[in-house]
Amino acid sequence: SELIRGFLLSGMPCPSSCPPGLLALMAPGLALMATFSLPSQAGDRRALPVEKPPGVKGRTLILLDVNTKSPVRIISENFLSLQLDPSIIHDGWLDFLSSRRLVTLARGLAPAFLRFAGKRTDFLQFHNVKNPAKSRGGPGPDYYLKNYEDDIVRSDIALDKQKGCKIAQHPDIMLELQREKAAQMHLVLLKEQFSNTYSNLTLTARSLDKLYNFADCSGLHLIFALNALRRNPNNSWNSSNALSLLKYSASKKYNISWELGNEPNNYRTLIGRSVNGSQLGKDYTQLRSLLQLIRTYSRAHLYGPNIGRPRKNVIAFLERFMKVAGGTVDAVTWQHYYIDGRVAKVTDFLKTRLLDTLSDQIRKIQKVVNTYTPGKKIWLEGVGTTSAGGMNNLSDSYAAGFLWLNTLGLLASQGIDVVVRHSFLDHGHNHLVDQNFNPLPDYWLSLLYKRLIGPKVLAIHVAGLQRKPRPGRVIRDKLRIYAHCTSYHNHNYVRGSITLYIINLHRSRKKIKLAGTLRDKIVHQYLLQPYGKDGLHSKSVQLNGQPLAMVDDGTLPELKPRPLRAGRTLVIPPLTMSFYVVKNVNALACRYR
Repeated sequence: SELIRGFLLSGMPCPSSCPPGLLALMAPGLALMATFSLPSQAGDRRALPVEKPPGVKGRTLILLDVNTKSPVRIISENFLSLQLDPSIIHDGWLDFLSSRRLVTLARGLAPAFLRFAGKRTDFLQFHNVKNPAKSRGGPGPDYYLKNYEDDIVRSDIALDKQKGCKIAQHPDIMLELQREKAAQMHLVLLKEQFSNTYSNLTLTARSLDKLYNFADCSGLHLIFALNALRRNPNNSWNSSNALSLLKYSASKKYNISWELGNEPNNYRTLIGRSVNGSQLGKDYTQLRSLLQLIRTYSRAHLYGPNIGRPRKNVIAFLERFMKVAGGTVDAVTWQHYYIDGRVAKVTDFLKTRLLDTLSDQIRKIQKVVNTYTPGKKIWLEGVGTTSAGGMNNLSDSYAAGFLWLNTLGLLASQGIDVVVRHSFLDHGHNHLVDQNFNPLPDYWLSLLYKRLIGPKVLAIHVAGLQRKPRPGRVIRDKLRIYAHCTSYHNHNYVRGSITLYIINLHRSRKKIKLAGTLRDKIVHQYLLQPYGKDGLHSKSVQLNGQPLAMVDDGTLPELKPRPLRAGRTLVIPPLTMSFYVVKNVNALACRYR
């Protein structure tokens, strides 16, 4: 037993003369993602005790080392990106994107893409006028609200000292009026969503200006999805309205990337007429030709086809699309929602089967893409914990973070280049920021990820000291560990540092001993836990015991770590998410960008 313990703690390879027991113990080996758990019976909330093997002191469950020589994956600097749904035109929030508080929150997640797309993409029409409210004739509630907001923007705009952005300070009374309007529109939007029938939306030139101003001020690159359901009699794409939008954007020299449509495999349910993969591929080829005719966008990026969950018919759709337009798009995109938001409950977010549903989808998409365009980048767009707008106190709570953080780790470890979170600000409950412009738990989780995680993904070596499963009991993957090089943008850590992030779905604490190259290094802990009496339902979080909140509209709080002494065992509390920066590892994989 002392021999076993020595090999595990040193991180040395096992010689050929190792006893069979040691080989069996070290069988987990190399993994991009490490997952462990104690055996537990369905419905049993108590974690079973770990048997202490002779010679192993304490309750160390896992010995962990990281391969520091080279990364196994390198993802985009914009890996964690954001989405805004066109519904913000309907409910009025687009007019408030110039809020200093919203810009501050978005800047915290830069660099990133900002995708403007969603269910209403294919009902969006561009109208090249500045402010249609003034030409309506009779005043109404929208008339007063829109003109009041425009007056505030004109009179109270201040240039941001750093980037010269247009930032507005909206009076409280105006925000209260907007929240009342949005609450009324929320019922309308939900009715449309559940009936799958959507009304047309108009995007004015002024609204496009505000959208681009928000993206540009926040350090986000705008991706705009054009309406693909404007069809000619022969079912080809009618590009006339898109051309008007492209010309206007080019006249303003807006740096935008483009898409065409949203979930095109579902068009039959929307309009009673389908567009097959081959036809959409031709439409994308047409859009690429259109972009090349406009100097500003002759080299613009084009992404698609943004299909839904890759079931059999959707995979066939993607195959036909790739045959025609695989070389036209710069990345292949699809979207995924874990749960039907109408039936979600807090225990759903703790199910390991649910966390793992994404793996099979990734393999299906990768198989098609590698068949037609090997090496083409793949993005997951429009990802959310729940569909149908989400559920209050669930998809916007601390509990939803388990799905979100595992999604980030899983996608990065399998080489998905970008993940676009739906949504930054929305009418439902899948968003990162609520309608009081307060950051929700998934925002703080995303902020920590952006501050600490770099694009280089590292392989980890693990050895688990868990007993064999009993008959009738199943081992579930309730402890998940991922490793990256620490972000180069974080100047608190020298290059060569490594960041671990860990999800503990057990109802008991777990212990991890760092070994090999990580042994006896100083570690900084960032432990994220729910704050307040609501537990997993909480919409507030604490970092290392301190509640997180904005300092003011222009300032995010300092994310202070808790230093751990060198060689200390990491103790992971139950039902938590945490980040650990292992300092001064001098990892070869992490020294250079």
